[in-house]
Amino acid sequence: MTYQLYIGDRTFSSWSLRGWLMLEKFGLSFETHMVGLYSGTMQADLAHLAPAKTVPVLQTAEGHILSDSIAMAETLVERHPDIDLYPRDSAARALARSITAEMHSGFQALRDACPMMIRFGWVGFEASQAVKDDLARIEMLWTLARKQHGSGGPWLFGNYSLADAFYAPVAMRITAYNLPVSAAAKDYVDAHLNDSAFLSWRKAALEEVHEPWPYPSDLGQIPWPSATD
Repeated sequence: MTYQLYIGDRTFSSWSLRGWLMLEKFGLSFETHMVGLYSGTMQADLAHLAPAKTVPVLQTAEGHILSDSIAMAETLVERHPDIDLYPRDSAARALARSITAEMHSGFQALRDACPMMIRFGWVGFEASQAVKDDLARIEMLWTLARKQHGSGGPWLFGNYSLADAFYAPVAMRITAYNLPVSAAAKDYVDAHLNDSAFLSWRKAALEEVHEPWPYPSDLGQIPWPSATD
């Protein structure tokens, strides 16, 4: 069973990263197709995948189209009950589903103020109170998951789950904008930064060309932290 995954660029498209991690981290067979998110060809590139209008899009072997990340996640859980995409424990599973859904629908201030960036870091970003409020809520969710269910490994529920895939771009935003978080949150962010799947994604991102640059900024730039930092 091979899936067809349609993504935008790797440098900026946070939802594309989530969709890719859902498949890559759990060893599912898939082929990746690039969509012109910033080149202006996205509508044409997705024309055969109705009703999709944004990325990522997942097409099953039967040709079924999933055009939303939560729909993708829940369909993968349904189709692969032998794989622990969510924790097996019922309490952990309920919390994982809840915080995944909250990431899917919330934290708009953080998203708006801090577009995903994984090529370099920014210097001089000042977080608004709304962004700080989003970060406080995210830290509360991470702490709850780690405290109640995360003793078995570095991820929110010990082992990697769909919750981690959904929060991966948050870790990238915290890194790129040097956002104020606790040491415990930074440890979780570092797990993402050093994850082999993300490093593979970032390596491919560095080969992309963007002309013009989609998100111009007056902020200064610093090197992206290495995997050993």
